[in-house]
Amino acid sequence: MGRVGAISRGWVVRDRVPGPDVDEFAEPERIVAALARARPGTLLAVQHPHRTPAALAAGSSLFDALPHARAELAHLRRNAYREVRDVVAPYRVDGPDGTAYGLLCMVDPAAVGHTEDVYPDVVAERARVLSGLGCVTSAAMLVPVAREVGLTRLVAEVDDEPAVSVVDPGGRRHWLWLVGPGDRQDALLAAAGEHPLMVADGNHRVAASAGLSGLLALVTAGPDLRIGPIHRAVVGTGLSLADLTVAWRAVGLTVTPVDAATRPSPGVVVAVAGTSAVRVELPSDGVDHAFVEAVLLDKALGLDPESPHVRPVTGDVPVAPDGADLDAVLLMAPVPLADVLAVHAEGGRMPRKSTYFTPKPRSGLLLADLD
Repeated sequence: MGRVGAISRGWVVRDRVPGPDVDEFAEPERIVAALARARPGTLLAVQHPHRTPAALAAGSSLFDALPHARAELAHLRRNAYREVRDVVAPYRVDGPDGTAYGLLCMVDPAAVGHTEDVYPDVVAERARVLSGLGCVTSAAMLVPVAREVGLTRLVAEVDDEPAVSVVDPGGRRHWLWLVGPGDRQDALLAAAGEHPLMVADGNHRVAASAGLSGLLALVTAGPDLRIGPIHRAVVGTGLSLADLTVAWRAVGLTVTPVDAATRPSPGVVVAVAGTSAVRVELPSDGVDHAFVEAVLLDKALGLDPESPHVRPVTGDVPVAPDGADLDAVLLMAPVPLADVLAVHAEGGRMPRKSTYFTPKPRSGLLLADLD
C-alpha cells in the first residue's frame, strides 16, 4: 500500500451497528454506564472489553479481557456483518451540521500529519486493543490540505444503490457505497491521496496505529466541514464560581459577572455554574485552550488538565459528563480552521481536545482487517 489503499478484507454492517450508540472514544465513565445498560453482544464491548460489567466485576485487565473480545468480534462479524474484499467505500454524511463527502480507505499512519497533542495512556490502551483484535472498528477522519479537492466531486457523483443507509440519533444520515478493483477505485484512491493529509478527528487513533499495517480513515474535504467547540468541565472539586473568580483574579485576569446565556468569543472564556456566569479575558494571542489549561486550570486552581477533575465536553450547550459532580463549565469559542492549518503548516500541534470537526463518520459501519 502507498499512502492510501483499498481495504483488502473488511466487513460491512448488514443493518445497524450492534449495541448502544456511544462513540467508542467517549469518556470511560460514559462507556461503563452505556455497557451497564446494554445487552450482551455489542461492538462497544469489543472496543472496551475491560469496561464491561463482567470484566469490572472480575477485576479483569485489558490484557485479560482481550481473548473474550476477539471471540465476541468473530461472532459479530458472522452475524451482524458481511465480508467484503479489496474495496474502498465512498461515504456521505448529511445532517444539521452540514454535508461531507469522503472515502473510507486504508491509509499509512506515517503519512498523516497530527493536529493535536495526545494522552499517552489513551494511545497505549487503543494500540493494545487494535493489535489484540487485529481489526479496526472505527475510522479516523482526515482532511486533505489543499484549496481544491477533486475527491469531493467524485464521491458526490456516486448514485448507485448504497450498501449502508442509516440515521444516527443526532439526525444525520450516513450513506456508504462499496467500489471494487477497477478504474473507478483507482480514480477515488488517486484523489484521496493527491494532497497531504492531516487529522481532523482521531489523533489518538492515528497514534495508536503507528507500526501497524494501516489505518482505517475517512478522507474528506467537506464541503461543509466545520470546527465546533470543545469546552472544559470542572468536576468534583467543590469549588464555587466565587472561588474560581478569586483564584483567576489572583493571577491577574480580568473577571466580570455576565448573564449565563453569554457566549464565548476568541480570547474570552465564559465560566458557567448553574444560572450564574463570569467572563474571563485571556491576555494571550495564542490558542485559548492552551492558556485555559496552563493558567486558568493549572496555575490558578492547581488542577492537572489530565486529571479526572477536568473533562472535555462538546456542543453549543454542553451538559455535565455522566455521573459527574459538575462545578462549572468553561466555555470556549471554536478554533478557526485557519488557525489549525497555520499550526499544521508550521509543524506544530494544537492542545489536546481543542478541535471538534463535524460532521463525523459513524463508528462501526465498516470494519477492516489488519492482515
